[in-house]
This record gives sequence, C-alpha cells and structure tokens, in this order.
Amino acid sequence: MACTQLPATIEEKKPMGHSARYERGLAKFVEMYGDRTRTFLESLEGIAPDLGTYVMEFGFGDIHSRPGLSLQSREIATVAALTALGTAAPQLRAHIDGALNVGCSEQEVVEVIMQMALYAGFPAAINGIQAAREVFLERSKQK
Repeated sequence: MACTQLPATIEEKKPMGHSARYERGLAKFVEMYGDRTRTFLESLEGIAPDLGTYVMEFGFGDIHSRPGLSLQSREIATVAALTALGTAAPQLRAHIDGALNVGCSEQEVVEVIMQMALYAGFPAAINGIQAAREVFLERSKQK
C-alpha cells in the first residue's frame, strides 16, 4: 500500500514548544538521571523530538511528579514492570540507574527483579538481573 500525501490544508508538522509540564518533567528527569538527560534528548533529535517532549510532559511532568508515591517507590515499580515486560532492556538499565540515583539500594533492585521470577518467569528475571549487573558494574567504575 502506497503512502498518500496529506491534504494541503494540514500544515507541515513542526516540533512542539516547551510547556510548563515539559519544564516540570525536565526538572524531575534531571533530578533522577542527571547528565544522562542530554543524551536521552539528543538521541531523539532529528528523528522524533516530539517523543522527547511527550516523555518529559506526560511521563515525568505528570506521572513522576504526582504526589502519593516517593521517587524510590516509582522507580521500584518501574523496574518491576520493565523486568516483567522483558522487551525494554535499555529502559530497564536506565530505570535501575534511576532507582539507585533516588536512594534505592542495589539489594532492593535485585529483590524486586527476583520477585518478578514468580510473576513474569525466570527468563525475564534472569535478563533483569543481567541488566542490573551491567548497571552496578558501570556505576562502580565511575567511583
């Protein structure tokens, strides 16, 4: 099936501007990931800068900035979900790093991943543990 052109009345899509939600999300992202923020946003430039905007606005400006859960609890839940998902190794490594950045211990990360063996299966848990090992090793080299 061939792609068709959009009607002339639809303007060319331009990257979105930055809102208060974006700025709130960016601040939360920096709080959690520090210098990795620039790398993340640059990885989307030139191909899908709006995706970075959506992540900052919704993911971090709305969800991660909500009251009711600590950043530690949010990151533990995210590590569990990404481990169970089993298809998001780069994001799992990033959130393991984020969990450690916001005060979770390596042991807590390991335990939540091991818990996923019961609900997501041993392959998911083994892959999660491997991701944790990579993050722990990388962080130990930075000290």
